[in-house]
Amino acid sequence: MLGAISLDLFAVLLGGVIALLPIYAHEILEVGPEGLGALRSAIAAGALLMGIYLGVRGIRRHAGWVMFMAVAVFGVANLVFTFSTTFWLSLGAMFVAGAADMISVYVRTTVIQLATPDEMRGRVNAVNMLFIGSSNELGEFRAGSMAAWLGAVPAAAIGSVGTLAVVATWMRLFPVLRRVDRFDDASAERAD
Repeated sequence: MLGAISLDLFAVLLGGVIALLPIYAHEILEVGPEGLGALRSAIAAGALLMGIYLGVRGIRRHAGWVMFMAVAVFGVANLVFTFSTTFWLSLGAMFVAGAADMISVYVRTTVIQLATPDEMRGRVNAVNMLFIGSSNELGEFRAGSMAAWLGAVPAAAIGSVGTLAVVATWMRLFPVLRRVDRFDDASAERAD
């Protein structure tokens, strides 16, 4: 559970680029407020469409591996966005980042609920929600502060590479999480 919760915390803390979207829309992509709105909407559209897909199909096998790969795709999509000077490529990267984040949330939330003993579920869920909320806010602070010191592109690049480093590190630190195949495996781990 610690691996699943902290993976999201550090991946979003480092890799989030939402705070930098106004700078990208104005200075790099030069698309103005309309382009900024489209970039913000692309993230939500990717998450929405992936959520619908997961509601219909779900993830049947390799859940742990899928979660790690989704966070890696999130990092790569943000890295593509970081260096893109083409609006449509940036828009696509934000769409993919939103979809990948939805996969990660889906797997992580399911694994945490199934692996948590009944008497601990409320406390674990509270910690999970605290991590989710703080990772977004702290991630925006990290991105904004680094952008003020280094510029928007280096801040986004360092964060995206940091997300990929977190994925590689967490895969080694939490091999049990990586090996979760079916969601039933998570509840079996709890019983052991």
